[in-house]
Amino acid sequence: MLEAQLKSQLEQLLQLMEGDIVFKASYGSDDKSKELKELLDEVASMSSRITVEEADLKRTPSFTVDRPDESSGITFAGLPMGHEFNSFVLAILQVSGRAPKEEQSVIDQIKALDRPLHFETYISLTCQKCPDVVQALNLMSLLNPNITHTMIDGAIFREESEDIMAVPAIFLDGEEFGNGRMTVQDILSSLGSQADPAEFDNKDPYDVLILGGGPASGSAAIYTARKGLRTGIVADRIGGQVNDTAAIENFITVKETDGPKFSSALEDHINHYDVDIMTGIRADGIEKEDDGITVTLDNGAQLQSKTVIISTGARWRKLEIPGEDELINKGVAFCPHCDGPLFENKDVAVVGGGNSGVEAAIDLAGIVKNVTLLERNPELKADNVLQERLNSLSNVKVIKNAQTTEVLGEGSVTGLQYQDKSTGELHSLELEGIFVQIGLLPNTEWLDNYVELNEAKEIMIDRKNATSVPGIFAAGDVTDDRNKQIIISMGAGANAALNAFDYIIRH
Repeated sequence: MLEAQLKSQLEQLLQLMEGDIVFKASYGSDDKSKELKELLDEVASMSSRITVEEADLKRTPSFTVDRPDESSGITFAGLPMGHEFNSFVLAILQVSGRAPKEEQSVIDQIKALDRPLHFETYISLTCQKCPDVVQALNLMSLLNPNITHTMIDGAIFREESEDIMAVPAIFLDGEEFGNGRMTVQDILSSLGSQADPAEFDNKDPYDVLILGGGPASGSAAIYTARKGLRTGIVADRIGGQVNDTAAIENFITVKETDGPKFSSALEDHINHYDVDIMTGIRADGIEKEDDGITVTLDNGAQLQSKTVIISTGARWRKLEIPGEDELINKGVAFCPHCDGPLFENKDVAVVGGGNSGVEAAIDLAGIVKNVTLLERNPELKADNVLQERLNSLSNVKVIKNAQTTEVLGEGSVTGLQYQDKSTGELHSLELEGIFVQIGLLPNTEWLDNYVELNEAKEIMIDRKNATSVPGIFAAGDVTDDRNKQIIISMGAGANAALNAFDYIIRH
């Protein structure tokens, strides 16, 4: 079942197992059950430490990954292939006794949870965000006997996932818990568990403290560390929004990669230097004082630094029209790569005619029945090569001068209303999905206008990437730089770092 190259890689990884495990599987007579049996038998044949047993589980096909005498709480309902194959392999290694690569403080938080927590996550095998959630909850299940987690492939278990229109969709004890990418720290925070502020009490002041974990942040950290400056990073996750990017084809010298691979490589590069990385936590306030700059974190802890580089990035911008908020994850979506498969053979719209919108329409055209692309301007803004590819697709319609005015539906999306800007007439489209691709909103709310912002709430910077407050710099999508590109953000991060170094020398 596995391709030769993948099988060879897996055989090498299975040599890292430290103990015996058993797959307890529930099969039926359906084709997916046969595929699952073939997969598990093939994997078991690669290691004497793995056995397979049949069991009566809640769902069929499904299986657990356990130790011979102990349940791990980890269940896969469906075939963990595609992006979830890594989750499957990681579960094998960790259940066998391989130590997780996680901070001890986070492990302690997980073990301290003292109530039963039964998680279920609905995923799509094409979703790049889903493995982060699956792996986080699998780890929590392994470390704490009060916790169980089941990954459910919505494509196989269609009846129970019929109303789920965005993945990953996380349920706790049968109730909605979260949607979209969540790290271990995000999940812990949602459960009311935060990192102990006391863990930050004994940290010496930094020369440069970088806020955010995206390309600008990584570039800045590498440059300041190479200058010998004491450098710290405060970030929700390394990679930032790049983690949610599917194909990256314009990063010079790298013909093609994807967001998760890019983020992993970025983290590896940062870890090559002496940088204090604090993830799963965000900045909540900043203030310049006579002896330096104080950054307050969202758990109440405070860090001191001579300079600060703000690179907190941006998030998807919403339409801000009636019906949108009520129907997010019920037909209104923002990630075509993750949620596209949930709209197979359905009619959908993409709002936005820039590169992101046109790329989304191209990707969706291969999955859905029909795509309608709406652009409020007279012409699309996407690169010509993308427009040519879009125009070659028979199931894509482009409507220009279309101002989206309302999302229609009760409980789920049934349509979209737009105004023809050239005539003023209102039109309605019957749809089951709407993908919003209209740009980014900078993550600056926490700043409370402490540094100067423009009308779009972006941080205003000069040629040195300096803000209106001396010693505070900014870089990347959070700033008023016009072009939001990975390569531009990385250059801006390097520029901010070099000028922070110059500021320290001069002050």
